[in-house]
Amino acid sequence: PRVELAWAMKAHQHAQVYFNLISSVDPKFLKLTKVDERIYEEFRKTFRDLRVDVLDPEELKSEAAK
Repeated sequence: PRVELAWAMKAHQHAQVYFNLISSVDPKFLKLTKVDERIYEEFRKTFRDLRVDVLDPEELKSEAAK
């Protein structure tokens, strides 16, 4: 149990550091992978009209969205 707790605490610390790093960068300049632009282009081909600035769960569950 102590080893598992120590691992969980260390994982939580790492997650906090990475979250703080990601949060400190303006999203338009944030690049997580070398193929971010390609991923976004493919996403937009599939979901042309999806607003990603504010996601409404009810809108996503609508018949039109399905």
